[in-house]
Amino acid sequence: MKKNLIEIWGDLVALKDLLIAIAICSVTTMGGFFLAPSTDATKQLFFGLAGAVIGFILSSILIKPKRTVTEEEK
Repeated sequence: MKKNLIEIWGDLVALKDLLIAIAICSVTTMGGFFLAPSTDATKQLFFGLAGAVIGFILSSILIKPKRTVTEEEK
């Protein structure tokens, strides 16, 4: 079974995992942005950035790497 892989910055990623990560990060970033007071643009920026970091952490926990790395001695 061949997976749908695309190349991003010289690395192959599964399209399904990429779309899941984008969705998670988008939801957490916009959620943080909309939780901030609408009258304070600085807080909106920081809440959005915090949401992006939370989304990154969630994505890295939920989506496991598929790569196997082995080291060989010469």
